[in-house]
Amino acid sequence: MSAAITQDVLTVPRKLSDSLPNLVGMTRAQMRAALIAAGTPEKQAKMRVGQVWQWVYHWGVRDFDAMTNLAKDYRALLAANFTLAVPQVVTRQISADGTRKYLVRIDGGHEVEVVYIPEEDRGTLCISSQVGCTLTCSFCHTGTQKLVRNLTAAEIVGQVMLARDDLGEWPTPGAPRVETRLISNIVLMGMGEPLYNFENVRDAMHVVMDNEGIALGRRRITLSTSGVVPEIARTATEIGCLLAVSFHATTDEVRDQLVPINKKWNIETLLAALRDYPGLSNSERITFEYVMLQGVNDTKEDAYRLVELLRGIPAKVNLIPFNEWPGAPYKRSSGNRIHAFADIIYNAGYASPIRTPRGEDIMAACGQLKSATEKQRKSARVN
Repeated sequence: MSAAITQDVLTVPRKLSDSLPNLVGMTRAQMRAALIAAGTPEKQAKMRVGQVWQWVYHWGVRDFDAMTNLAKDYRALLAANFTLAVPQVVTRQISADGTRKYLVRIDGGHEVEVVYIPEEDRGTLCISSQVGCTLTCSFCHTGTQKLVRNLTAAEIVGQVMLARDDLGEWPTPGAPRVETRLISNIVLMGMGEPLYNFENVRDAMHVVMDNEGIALGRRRITLSTSGVVPEIARTATEIGCLLAVSFHATTDEVRDQLVPINKKWNIETLLAALRDYPGLSNSERITFEYVMLQGVNDTKEDAYRLVELLRGIPAKVNLIPFNEWPGAPYKRSSGNRIHAFADIIYNAGYASPIRTPRGEDIMAACGQLKSATEKQRKSARVN
């Protein structure tokens, strides 16, 4: 029996671009400066930031008129000078396993994908940091789409907000407080390389982590990089979230093919930066992501080499069965091969969970994200 797939297409038009500054995505300092520039008395600015912040990020309000603890004339000032805009959901697909994939439209008509993965003990939201990607990793469907542009902090925070909209997760005034979070974790593992958009990612995560708003702790957020070495230490000192590395190979020869950024910062250089990662400990380990490709990187020799490479680094290894996509140049390793690989890693003292593919029926699994829109744009220009 084939898996059931439902798709909701939201056809209500919404204006995305606005000449007014968008308060969504601003840090507290940026919002304070913007409110003062719009006429807020400097002595009131901190209080006003706190009020607006709570309405937007705790209650999920996008209408200044609904901010009832603000005077009407101040609400009018806000409405005249600012907007509260998040990306537009174009389509929502729901997998048979409950995974949700959103295609969302941002300014300029570009589109990116966001995935929500519900599990028994958590709900993980996988968000994007760029339209397309610069890295061209050969096993990744997203990598077959060229980089269009970086996302703004507003567009990154907006992905979290629109998912909370869809899940009905904003608290209801006067209702009993609900402690269970549907979105309990965020992973920056969607479209793009987060460390090539560092400042916007950093500012967006500061908004998401703020205790008076969405309030997700730093250890609930994992940033995944393919190995942009100069920005790795900044991730710890300026964001403070957990780190994951798309590793995928145990020799430079193979990693050059799978993750071409390796030609710029090879395995030795990357591992040296990871050993020096500020705050690294057994309680805050680095996650090494390793996609299992049949006949490419899945031998016992690879497993033993990986153990040696990781020696001295508090780490765990997430083994990812390759999620095939049309035209993919690789095949998934067999279950027996993946389990044998995992056993070698585990017996060496490293956690080696095998990721259960989620949302494969809607192309939402790891490495499968790719907006069709940019390809359609290119085709239209050619024709």
